[in-house]
Amino acid sequence: REREREGERERGRARERESEREGASERGSGPQSVSGAGFCKWFNVRMGFGFISMTSSEGSLVEPPLDVFVHQSKLVMDGFRSLKEGEQVEFTYKKSSKGLESLRVTGPGGGPCAGSERRPKGKVLLQKRKPKGDRCYNCGGLDHHAKECGLPPQPKKCHYCQSIAHMVALCPHKAAAPAPGSQDEHASTSHTPPPPPPPPPNLHRPPQPSTLTECKPLDLPI
Repeated sequence: REREREGERERGRARERESEREGASERGSGPQSVSGAGFCKWFNVRMGFGFISMTSSEGSLVEPPLDVFVHQSKLVMDGFRSLKEGEQVEFTYKKSSKGLESLRVTGPGGGPCAGSERRPKGKVLLQKRKPKGDRCYNCGGLDHHAKECGLPPQPKKCHYCQSIAHMVALCPHKAAAPAPGSQDEHASTSHTPPPPPPPPPNLHRPPQPSTLTECKPLDLPI
């Protein structure tokens, strides 16, 4: 079934290219159009084309159903144009060199097509978010930029303490407030060698001079 579906996609791409070359003006020109009815066999919302299973043509039953190529540009509906699988449709079609091709597709009774709830991934436009930290450098507001500010040009001020007496590069408050962990970082990155440790106590004292005098024999007359 997957091979059959892939083959249908290839035929659909070829018919899409042929349809684009012929242009939208071909609806009222070329071979005579024929009316038919049926249901959506499948529709690729990303590629914008699919096939209709035609069950009746000019009021006559078609058995077995025939495949009719459909491009999103032929769908009568507002907004994003697509078909839902199994959706009942009425259409006009013609026979081309590639097969049967729809010219105008509507819902039952000529109303707009219902369409599919699916949307192609990656093509939905999301609202652009402003990066965190954006602010107006004229008034300090967070909901707009300086080029959108409605106030006249304000005096320049320090972005750290909001003072107009100096700029952030010379802010005394910023200089007096070291960043957290700056001391540890300085200690870990400093290349100054630490002071040498104090010498250990000398447990072996040098010999002290003796206070005792050496006894000498006395030379006494006998």
